[in-house]
Amino acid sequence: MVGGVACGRLAEERKEWRKNHPHGFVAKPETGLNGSVNLMVWHCSIPGKPGTDWEGGHYPLTMHFSEDYPSQPPKCKFPKGFFHINVYPSGDVCLSILNAGFGWSPAITIKQILVGIQELLDRPNPSSSAQFECNKLYMLQDKTEYKRRVKEQANRYPALL
Repeated sequence: MVGGVACGRLAEERKEWRKNHPHGFVAKPETGLNGSVNLMVWHCSIPGKPGTDWEGGHYPLTMHFSEDYPSQPPKCKFPKGFFHINVYPSGDVCLSILNAGFGWSPAITIKQILVGIQELLDRPNPSSSAQFECNKLYMLQDKTEYKRRVKEQANRYPALL
């Protein structure tokens, strides 16, 4: 079986997610055209936190799990060009709990990852910048322009009702 331990863990997390997940969040395994479920790729949506510049947006994120999960963290990716200090132009998220050599623990769940990324949206880590222009606007140059771009992005990703 492909990804035996990984698939077992992901099946359990899927079951738990269906029973209890944070309001407004979406996380589901990829479904093929033939109806088959791929537990190794999840499509997610993270709501912007109320009261922040990110509010109103529902940000698409894809989680790619390897056969080494949960020993290794998933790769988490926003769409290319996502505007955030800790997201590379490729969309890859730079967050300590997603770093196998730094903050990852096999005890971390999909729910914790998604809530952690939601928190990162409004509370970026400028010391671990992945986008120069975004970091420059946030740290040095123009908070007004930074906030305008964040709000523009929130409008680009409305809730999928």
